Amino acid sequence: MRHNNKTKSLGRKAGHRRALMANLASSLIEHKRINTTLAKGKVLRTYVEPLLTKSKSDTTHSRRVVFSYLQNKEVVAELFRDVAPKIADRPGGYTRVIKTGTRKGDGAEMCMIELVDYNEIYGAEAKKKTTRRRRKKSDDDVTVSSESKTAVVEEAVVVEETKTAPEAKAEEAKDEVKGEGKDKD
Repeated sequence: MRHNNKTKSLGRKAGHRRALMANLASSLIEHKRINTTLAKGKVLRTYVEPLLTKSKSDTTHSRRVVFSYLQNKEVVAELFRDVAPKIADRPGGYTRVIKTGTRKGDGAEMCMIELVDYNEIYGAEAKKKTTRRRRKKSDDDVTVSSESKTAVVEEAVVVEETKTAPEAKAEEAKDEVKGEGKDKD
């Protein structure tokens, strides 16, 4: 039974396992993508994601905590200098594990683990999938648009009246001329 055994042992003692995870995490941060076995990749994901979250706040304490896990000064510097600004707006899920088949020698399941924000192929597809949606008209927009339509209609009526005014005066003059002639007769 696995009572209180929350970590995968990977067939190693605790010290060897810590060194393995530190080396894999350092390689992942340095190269942004590594190939390893599926079991190691899944354990590495749980090991490195809290470190990436820690790197979002660039304080002396967080640098020391991350260094205590990785034991590599150059990798810690690269993590805080290059990787942290890229993952700053991501709430989690910094790594991706992709199965790549089995190893020829012993048939072990292999995988590729990578930092999500450093894969240009997936990033380009995600940017292309943006959709444009229309905003629903609220009641205020409907009343404003109906008021503007009536204002336009009133302006059109005024324009028509000004155009027909000279014609109306001419017609009134003709009527007066005709009416005067009828009164005289």
